[in-house]
Amino acid sequence: MGKALIIGAGGVASVCIHKCCQNPDVFEEICIASRTKSKCDALKEKLDGGKTKISTAQVNADNVDELIALINQFKPDVVINLALPYQDLTIMDACLATKVNYVDTANYEPLDTAKFEYSWQWAYRERFEKAGITALLGSGFDPGVTGVFSAYAMKHQFDEINYIDILDCNAGDHGYPFATNFNPEINIREVSAKGSYIEDGKWVETEPMEIKRVYNFPEIGEKDMYLLHHEELESLALNIKGIKRIRFFMTFGQSYLTHLKCLENVGMTSIEPIDFEGKKIVPLQFLKAVLPDPASLGPRTVGKTNIGCIFIGKKDGKEKTYYLYNVCDHQECFKEVGSQAISYTTGVPAMIGAAMLLTGKWNKPGVHNIEEFDPDPFMDALNQFGLPWKESFHPDLVE
Repeated sequence: MGKALIIGAGGVASVCIHKCCQNPDVFEEICIASRTKSKCDALKEKLDGGKTKISTAQVNADNVDELIALINQFKPDVVINLALPYQDLTIMDACLATKVNYVDTANYEPLDTAKFEYSWQWAYRERFEKAGITALLGSGFDPGVTGVFSAYAMKHQFDEINYIDILDCNAGDHGYPFATNFNPEINIREVSAKGSYIEDGKWVETEPMEIKRVYNFPEIGEKDMYLLHHEELESLALNIKGIKRIRFFMTFGQSYLTHLKCLENVGMTSIEPIDFEGKKIVPLQFLKAVLPDPASLGPRTVGKTNIGCIFIGKKDGKEKTYYLYNVCDHQECFKEVGSQAISYTTGVPAMIGAAMLLTGKWNKPGVHNIEEFDPDPFMDALNQFGLPWKESFHPDLVE
């Protein structure tokens, strides 16, 4: 069917590559590229021998010219960006220059400020449309599957959706006093930023971790969760009809929060460069270097995740509630692809989003968020490739 260039060789990329190889009719050939080619070679060695042809390459994703040269050499039909969010724009520039479709899992972030919004990528809309190529933004889980869930609920369950609460629960235990389940730098920037939600068309800002709720998650039980800012709020508020309020909550254990507060208090979560022995270093980047690599957590993480959306809206003039969610088991993920569930729940949708473009099921030149497409084929693929979804028509609501 087609060729995919996968940029990145971390935990999410590893899952995505495994899943591409499970879908060889669509992914006939893939090239794994990152700054450290040895990581790409290790993934190739692990998965070589199947129907999907695998090659590797070294590339600096900050360098547009290097990216263009690699794309011209490999000639992919789609580029799957599983590098850092800081590199979204350089990879989009390279895709524009070579007229190749683009997929990512997280919106662009400037390196020098913890700011999460789509304005930089939405600015590419007209150029991608004129080039006749598609940029699919946010094809992970949240953002990603949460957007597909919203589009599915809008299509099949509601005439209008007034309230969405996105709930992200990780009840996994890796045994470390403090570690992050995905890139520590991105994780800590996200968690330590001010919270916010959208109500009546306006952003409402909160202090970090100011709003706490307790929720009884199916198959997990009661967990503390906190309101965070999250990028999909911005696009869903625009693309889902009838929205009055949309919020995002994530669970955290007390040990994580205590360690994070201590690190904040001593300046280790700062992204402002400091002088150290004649060099400029960023404290958060140094902290990342001493924390456990998220890709190493798979063998020791036990428990489950539950990520989903609670919708309140109207159907045929009557108020209705609906809960769509997925439960994922860390150890089952590790048995299948050698990863914990956080990487799994992002890597699987990245493959599915790329497959939607390669098969032509989604074909809309321009820059688009995932909820702008027909959700049905994506929902079918979730069931097929390891993230089956569940639904409830009488869920507990979040106050």
